[in-house]
Amino acid sequence: MVSKTDDIPASVPNCNPVDLADEAGDGAQDSKETSKTHLKDSCGCGHSADTAMVNGDGAHERTEEEDSKQDGNSEADGGDESNEQEVIVIQDTGFNVKIQAPGTEPFDLQVSPQEMVQEIHQVLMDREDTCHRTCFSLQLDGNVLDNFAELKSIEGLQEGSLLKVVEEPYTVREARIHVRHIRDLLKSLDPSDSYNGVDCNSLSFLSIFTDGDLGDSDKRKKKGNELEQIDCTPPEHILPGSKDRPLVPLQPPNKDWKQPMQCLKVLTMSGWNPPPGNRKMHGDLMYLCMVTVEERHVSVTASTRGFYLNQSTTYTFNPKPANPSFLSHSLVELLSQISPAFKKNFTALQKKRVQRHPFERIATPFQVYSWTAPQVDHAMDCVRAEDAYTSRLGYEEHIPGQTRDWNEELQTTRELPRKNLPERLLRERAIFKVHSDFAAAATRGAMAVIDGNVMAINPGEETRMQMFIWNNIFFSLGFDVRDHYRELGGDAAAHVAPTNDLNGVRAYGAVDVEGLYTLGTVVVDYRGYRVTAQSIIPGILEREQEQSVIYGSIDFGKTVVSHSKYLELLEKTSRPLKVQRHNVLNEKSESVELCSSVECKGIIGNDGRHYILDLLRTFPPDLNFLPVDGEELSPESRRQGFPRQHRHRLACLRQELIEAFVEHRYLLFMKMAALQLMQQKANREAKANIPAITETAEAPSESSADTTQTRTTASDSPSATEASTDSNASAASQAATAGEENSSRPATNGLVEPAATLNGERKSPLEGKELEESIPGLAQAKELAETLVAEDGSCIDPKSREVVLNACKAVGSISNTSFDIRFNPDIFSPGVRFPDDSADDIQKQKQLLKDAAAFLVSCQIPSLVKDCLDHSALPMDGASLTEALRQRGINIRYLGTVLEFVDKTPAKAQLEHFYRIGISELITRCAKHIFKTYLQAVELSALSAAVSHFLNCFLSSFPDAVAHLPPDELVSRRKSRKRRNRVPGGGDNTAWASLTPNELWKNIASEAKSYYHFTIQCESVDQVVEKYGFQKTTLLREISLKTGIQILIKEYNFDSRHKPAFTEEDILNIFPVVKHVNPKASDAFHFFQSGQAKVQQGFLKEGCELINEALNLFNNVYGAMHVEICACLRLLARLNYIMGDHAEALSNQQKAVLMSERVLGIEHPNTIQEYMHLSLYCFANGQLSTALKLLYRARYLMLLVSGEDHPEMALLDSNIGLVLHGVMEYDLSLRFLENALTINTKYHGPRSLKVALSHHLVARVYESKAEFRSALQHEKEGYTIYKNQMGETHEKTKESSEFLKYLTQQAVALQRTMNEIYKNGSNASITPLKFTAPSMASVLEQLNIINGIIFIPLSQKDLENLKAEVQRRQQLQELGKLEEPTEDRPLELEDKIPID
Repeated sequence: MVSKTDDIPASVPNCNPVDLADEAGDGAQDSKETSKTHLKDSCGCGHSADTAMVNGDGAHERTEEEDSKQDGNSEADGGDESNEQEVIVIQDTGFNVKIQAPGTEPFDLQVSPQEMVQEIHQVLMDREDTCHRTCFSLQLDGNVLDNFAELKSIEGLQEGSLLKVVEEPYTVREARIHVRHIRDLLKSLDPSDSYNGVDCNSLSFLSIFTDGDLGDSDKRKKKGNELEQIDCTPPEHILPGSKDRPLVPLQPPNKDWKQPMQCLKVLTMSGWNPPPGNRKMHGDLMYLCMVTVEERHVSVTASTRGFYLNQSTTYTFNPKPANPSFLSHSLVELLSQISPAFKKNFTALQKKRVQRHPFERIATPFQVYSWTAPQVDHAMDCVRAEDAYTSRLGYEEHIPGQTRDWNEELQTTRELPRKNLPERLLRERAIFKVHSDFAAAATRGAMAVIDGNVMAINPGEETRMQMFIWNNIFFSLGFDVRDHYRELGGDAAAHVAPTNDLNGVRAYGAVDVEGLYTLGTVVVDYRGYRVTAQSIIPGILEREQEQSVIYGSIDFGKTVVSHSKYLELLEKTSRPLKVQRHNVLNEKSESVELCSSVECKGIIGNDGRHYILDLLRTFPPDLNFLPVDGEELSPESRRQGFPRQHRHRLACLRQELIEAFVEHRYLLFMKMAALQLMQQKANREAKANIPAITETAEAPSESSADTTQTRTTASDSPSATEASTDSNASAASQAATAGEENSSRPATNGLVEPAATLNGERKSPLEGKELEESIPGLAQAKELAETLVAEDGSCIDPKSREVVLNACKAVGSISNTSFDIRFNPDIFSPGVRFPDDSADDIQKQKQLLKDAAAFLVSCQIPSLVKDCLDHSALPMDGASLTEALRQRGINIRYLGTVLEFVDKTPAKAQLEHFYRIGISELITRCAKHIFKTYLQAVELSALSAAVSHFLNCFLSSFPDAVAHLPPDELVSRRKSRKRRNRVPGGGDNTAWASLTPNELWKNIASEAKSYYHFTIQCESVDQVVEKYGFQKTTLLREISLKTGIQILIKEYNFDSRHKPAFTEEDILNIFPVVKHVNPKASDAFHFFQSGQAKVQQGFLKEGCELINEALNLFNNVYGAMHVEICACLRLLARLNYIMGDHAEALSNQQKAVLMSERVLGIEHPNTIQEYMHLSLYCFANGQLSTALKLLYRARYLMLLVSGEDHPEMALLDSNIGLVLHGVMEYDLSLRFLENALTINTKYHGPRSLKVALSHHLVARVYESKAEFRSALQHEKEGYTIYKNQMGETHEKTKESSEFLKYLTQQAVALQRTMNEIYKNGSNASITPLKFTAPSMASVLEQLNIINGIIFIPLSQKDLENLKAEVQRRQQLQELGKLEEPTEDRPLELEDKIPID
């Protein structure tokens, strides 16, 4: 079977897994911010439901001496095997304390010494029986514990200590917190925040399909496992061949949401607030109004002693306590006394709340928006109303009056120490937390700016030139202000500059040089406008820009200045970012030295920090889209019709492409040097007549110190860590960086098979491999070459030096003594001039840029298509396609080129899914460009009408979509007569209403031509659907996600020719689309990779431990929710499953599904994959009906996202067919399996092993139905494929031939019986036939095979041999002889972590 982890190096670059492991002990713990994430077993380390979940996994703390010993050890040597174990030993040293709250029995709580007292508070506020308390202290023997003290620092606190919960007097702040908390408890099952996209809530539907009972085997046993109980018929729209694509099932009804138990009708702040002076002196803090379910209106005073009823009414103020006043310390206690309905429903609600999986309620780190929502009732909510009007800027909850100094926070977190693991974890967590807070605040601010709720700092200027400051964040609009970008493409350049700048910020942030600072940057697209939000450099607003810029240029290179400190700092980024130091001329024609592009400005803030900004040209220009007079591109580019005119002159190459290109050049460099050495050697040997040394190693060792210096790809860029360690594996054709396949395709399935077709025309990208095979002894020549390439060029002899010099020249290295490729980002920038003495260098740089542009077209695009052909890349929707392109460094503007390339590929039929997704992406992107300018002209009151009109023109078959101008709801009767003669579209701001479907599709076609250079000959949506086989729901999803539209979830009739599909009532909301930096957890990521590597080498247990450790560290940095944690859980579940721990696999995979739904979206391709994995583990656990429900859900989502015609659908249908076969639903099973067979045959070619397996599965079902003739026919097909592909002797072929014999015997027996009946009528003697219902074990075995999990039965002896072999290889590896991961792996897992 194909393993997807082949291209991950067996060890993490520049760090030995062992010293990683022994550092990990150092205390992966520290004070966690007290968010509500410490919930039930997010770490799987078995805390009971009510314990605080400390980061990841109990305590990893150590004593100081041990710490230092540990650290020294890891520096000295990582060879000491015992360290590997230490990670696991010092896991959980938690202890139990008793907690006594007023009015409840004392209960035990497991805590760990690292926790803060605060975390016990959080747990109590979440527990069912104490959740209504917020204002209390914890006391040990009468002493109040400090909230921020760590438990281990408290004297006398030990196993079994009794902590008392003591009610404290309220303050205004505490009273507010209490009301807010009660409001949250009342709303805890209400999904409206998820639909409205606030407070980092998002949707999850898994529990509906599992009835929340995954892994509760006791409950199941009572139900019994009889097959009769399972209803297996899927809804009609899920069956193969159904054309119906309903939207409503996307959000199945949740019974908890349908009739939420009402506890209270109204809870609001009273109009009598704030209390007058004399009442303040009686301890009144604030007044509340409430209406109970029984319609009783009450007025409540919050006082220092608690809450009581007063005698005020709506119109008379009487603050005296009522009689009885029901004084209670908590609102819940008060309400329980006056409203029986409240008491009953509140208890029921809390029961439900604590039963939900923690992952359904924890906040996500970044907001996820849903593109569909039901009509949600708008309920009264005092807290929401108060938040909206006090515009709680980015205040931390309840600290009104203090805005956050974002810049200070962002920069201070960067300055935290990072010498050892605990420090790095603390630093990374702080960086991550501030980034996610900043992204949220910036998004709110950007929306407020566009909605017109923020005053501009230059209100006199026209609107597009205005700039804003809100909550210490600076906002500017993506327009060309003051003709700044006139020469670069005006508004088009101004629109793309912010995203280029963000990529620059991301790149410099990843290099993380001490002392060099970038601005917090978030780019928000909202209502057709692009807003850039940046943190503010201290002091920048007080001075003119000319005075403050001490490095770089503010006028695109006319005046340029430099600064030695900046050169020193930027020099450190020069190698990882491949930026060349170069000189440019300033306006006086003096030479100025820079180490970045000229636009990059250096400003020293009032805080003395060195900031760089305007990083839009961090990466070199893309010459394929930058025609320059008198410059000729290389033939590969010209053949494809480049250079092409683009909208702007800011087209840059992606960082991934630069990495891949340098990697490719490095291979060439090694080969050149090796070949020259071979010749020298051959000459010498001819003289001395010595026989040549035979080849000893399979791959060049890349571990020698000097090359690690020269090839910084591995160590410096997170995106390249995976591709750049094993040069043999990534031969020139696949120098694509960053986990070859992306997150959207986590697992390949099935067996290994030869790639069916390789396009004949592609010679160049493959030359690497051929070269290697054609020259014997090349490998050890490469080793020789490497020993020569020393940093300082002190080579062994002049001949070798010459070899290196020639190789350097050939690949365009900037140094003559070592391999070092860097780019000058200022080449071809208009207005930049270079000194004459660097003319040669400039020529070289120009050539390098042309080569890189050619490399993209001639290597990367074919390599992407090849990956799609052999299914190692499997995009399912627009987003995963974009991801696949970007990982290989292909910009989206090449989409047209990629599609043309696919069109010319001989195996085009096998790329149909890719082509279809590509065209739909291209069309929806063109529509998005048009929509952007369309929306800018719409005023707020007409927004929903305008959006629905646009969608009608885009998707509805109704030919003359007429916009409904919003009927003015507010016109009085008298005026309306005069207004009748108003011409629609007469006013300027209704110009949007004149758009027609015909015009829109013409615009889309011309946009496709001008932007993507691709021709779409279609004049209406129906032609497009017909020609390319689209589904309108898929197009609707793509355009909604890209533009932030949220629509009402209902069935739309797109094809009606009599009325438009959308009305303005169907448009519920418009959300921002946000781009920001994703800070990484580096240590955790290294652990994850080492774990993967161990698993690859067959050390499952060690791998599992490392990945568990990675999970801890991820939890530590990101909190409980994050995409990378999701990948971690998925791999863990797979390992648990393989090691036979099905229950644990189920629990981890359930978390992975919930997390994927919450963090990526309920119908994201990854979520679909997660559902499939979960169903497999459910089946293995005997939960058949749940497994089927999950598979049906996955199939529905898949149909919605990409339609039936997709290679992944074959796997899904094989899974469904197998499970149905297991529950003896043979006819249904056949429908799915035969569909899988058709799809496999189409995408893998009729001779593929996947197809053979499909034939076998179908044959088995026919056998169960006793239709032996059909069974034989299919099994014969399968047998033929096995015989041709694997040969007669292969065990698969033998198995198949056995099965054929068996089927033939059965068929003959059946025929005999039939003849007997015909001959003798009713008194025939019939031999009973064996009709076998498939055993669960056999079904599970087939399920494992198709899902790419193969268990190899090993005898004890095999195991010994295997161990010895692995050890031998490891020793070799340590000697640096072996870079290839072991060939004959006992089993393989395919999983990647998505790389941003």
